[in-house]
Amino acid sequence: MNNYIIDIKRILADARQKAYSAVNVAMLEAYWQIGKRIVEQEQHGEDRAAYGEAILKELSKALTAEFGRGFSYANLRNFRQFYLTYPDPEICYTLCSKLTWSHNRLIMRVEDSAARSYYLKEASEHGWSVRTLERNIITFYYQRLLSSRNTQETVQNKESREKEQSRDFIKDPFVFEFLNLPQPASATELEVESALIENLQQFLLELGKGFSFVGRQFRISTETDHFFIDLVFYNYLLKCFVLIDLKAGKLTHQDIGQMDMYRRMFDDLKKPEGDNPTIGIILCTEKSETVVKYSVINDNPKLFATKYMPYLPTESELISEIEREKKKLSLLKE
Repeated sequence: MNNYIIDIKRILADARQKAYSAVNVAMLEAYWQIGKRIVEQEQHGEDRAAYGEAILKELSKALTAEFGRGFSYANLRNFRQFYLTYPDPEICYTLCSKLTWSHNRLIMRVEDSAARSYYLKEASEHGWSVRTLERNIITFYYQRLLSSRNTQETVQNKESREKEQSRDFIKDPFVFEFLNLPQPASATELEVESALIENLQQFLLELGKGFSFVGRQFRISTETDHFFIDLVFYNYLLKCFVLIDLKAGKLTHQDIGQMDMYRRMFDDLKKPEGDNPTIGIILCTEKSETVVKYSVINDNPKLFATKYMPYLPTESELISEIEREKKKLSLLKE
């Protein structure tokens, strides 16, 4: 009796899959063509390395201004590498287009051309997820398979259960960038962190000490990885970015190292020339206590280290705010 519902669901699922596939093909073709055009432009410079770097920086600014996120210096280098890895458009349109951009970014970094071809073919035929592909590359699956006499062993038996679904593809940050759509802020947040961060964001803006809100769950990317920062502000009094990360647990050395990496990445990729170094604040919320850790570049002039204190919330202010919100959450759960 409900067969018509099943049929309609199947129709919608098929249509959605076709739409995702069309977006993916168009995205990869565009990235390949951009990479080709960049390489062609580089031929006009005498010092190709320096000229190529200048091209990427200039192009990144121009594209970001008109088309939004997704055209950072690192991404443009990836487009260039994509074309150089597959100069034959037939390979791009037939093999590469069957996989997502996240798959292709991993495969094109494999130096052995035979291994690259193997991963392209196997990932496509057996529907490897990005995580499965990355694991196989890191563990040298292709090389181990060659050295093994048991060549009947295939990834299909082991990995077919991990076949990537359409919904996973549309969550790919690169798809959001290509379509110029906002990413859902809740995609990577824990429930308790989300509630605390939402109130903390408003609290900092209400302090009135030069804060301008930049983004929540702000993504910053390298050529191969994505990192998400809970809150990003710009302080126009200090002329620097202020990053805030909330940890629902005990503060660890890894948390401090991660924030240090975030700050350095922001200074390299986002900081305007002439601005002060990025400041990082880690808020660690345990049941028994709240810890605040400020992070600023060690070799920064002492003058700036003392200068930012009047404009940033004090440790006691941050602790009081977090404790107040934690009590609210506890009452709501009772």
